[in-house]
Amino acid sequence: MTGSIANRLYGEKGMRELDRRALAQPGMAGGQLMDRAGAALLQALGQHFPDARRLGVLCGPGNNGGDGFVLARLAQQAGWNVVVHAGTDGPRPGTDGERARRAWASSGEAIHSLEAFTPEAADVWADCLFGIGLARPIDETIAHLIERLNRSGLPVLAADVPSGISADTGRVLGTAVRARVTVTMLADKLGLHTGAGVDHAGDVQVADLGIPEELQRGVPFLADRVSPVLLPHLLPRRRQGAHKGDCGHVLIVGGAPGYSGAARLAATAALRAGAGRVTLVTHPEHAAWANLGRPELMVQPASNASELFPLLERADVVAIGPGLGQGAWGRALWLATADWDGPVVVDADALNLLAQAPRRCDTWVLTPHPGEASRLLGEDTAGINADRLGAVRALVTRFGGVALLKGAGTLVASSPEASAVCVTGGHPGMATAGMGDVLTGIIAALLGQGLPPHAAAVAGAAWHVGAARCAAARLGAQSGMLAGDVVEALPPAVGGCP
Repeated sequence: MTGSIANRLYGEKGMRELDRRALAQPGMAGGQLMDRAGAALLQALGQHFPDARRLGVLCGPGNNGGDGFVLARLAQQAGWNVVVHAGTDGPRPGTDGERARRAWASSGEAIHSLEAFTPEAADVWADCLFGIGLARPIDETIAHLIERLNRSGLPVLAADVPSGISADTGRVLGTAVRARVTVTMLADKLGLHTGAGVDHAGDVQVADLGIPEELQRGVPFLADRVSPVLLPHLLPRRRQGAHKGDCGHVLIVGGAPGYSGAARLAATAALRAGAGRVTLVTHPEHAAWANLGRPELMVQPASNASELFPLLERADVVAIGPGLGQGAWGRALWLATADWDGPVVVDADALNLLAQAPRRCDTWVLTPHPGEASRLLGEDTAGINADRLGAVRALVTRFGGVALLKGAGTLVASSPEASAVCVTGGHPGMATAGMGDVLTGIIAALLGQGLPPHAAAVAGAAWHVGAARCAAARLGAQSGMLAGDVVEALPPAVGGCP
């Protein structure tokens, strides 16, 4: 999607291959790659924790532990007071990790047991316990240590991935370190940017360790990473002589009695996202005043499906679901829209109605949050969150079209086999009512302006995030931000929030 190798997000399989290629490079013998990893960790320590002088290092049995021993040696040489804890089972004999541990021990420095860990012994801790290879829940002894570390509130620097986080999915394997900063080696990992991994990784920095980017060519990856920085390259360009007919007529269908706000938010977002015309089709009970304060918005009442059909004939794109309800009125409008042969954005109650009577379509964009995805796939929400990539691919397999799974690290997929897209940059201020309705309107507007469904979903999610960042900056805080604030921030977000 982005066309840049630097934006790829890998899992364990791809990183194993990339690590093998890196070690085969000239000059990488004798632990040089591990020395570079330790140096990258030391640099991050100085950058993020300039006032700290006492470093604690927690070392595991594999290469992550080796990185920790190198860090300990380099930090001590740089004037840090260093304490190291490690298990009795060290790295395999003859490995770079074993040599790094031996170099620390041969200098006369102590290696304390993990059981003797005391958080207050350091100002900052380096988590070098487990890396990408962890595939089972952490055992009780280490889990107790991690919980004590997390409770201490002390800052943590994680090597590669926070221990206990799956590099592939972001799932927590029993328990996991909450890092302030994660320095991930060679290339970025999907598990740091989606699901629970977002809460544990903190500020993610990629250390390429001096390995050329070209080495990643042909290595399997899980997703492309897209952030609001790429917006100028993602959004459609409007020709100088464009008129409103060129920019799409978007129909927003929703707003059962008592739920008019969601549909209006989606419609207003479509206007702010550049749709040429937007018509809100809503329940007659509130149609007369649905565009008060927003005269640019056209409103049409529909008491049944027969009143929707002529409106569908004049539309370029339809978005259905915000405030739709699952009663007879909403169900009738959903069935009429589902049979329409144009591009459709399906959200909220339309997704719930789809779950009750599944069908496939190649021209729609489904935009569920994890709860809606659980109903669509017949799986509990915890299972969806444990493997978000698997879930978004399953949605495409079952329902066709494009699937966008909302949440921390939004995922977009249009094929169960191809790599997905992970949209990053969101913040917790977006966890408020109406945010999904805004996203629905943005995607619908981009479809109306000519973007294909997959491109519209990716660009829409990135624009949504960018506008939320702009809105928070304008307000001076993330908490208390409203969905309407994000709508108004859509235009300035394109230029990067002046």
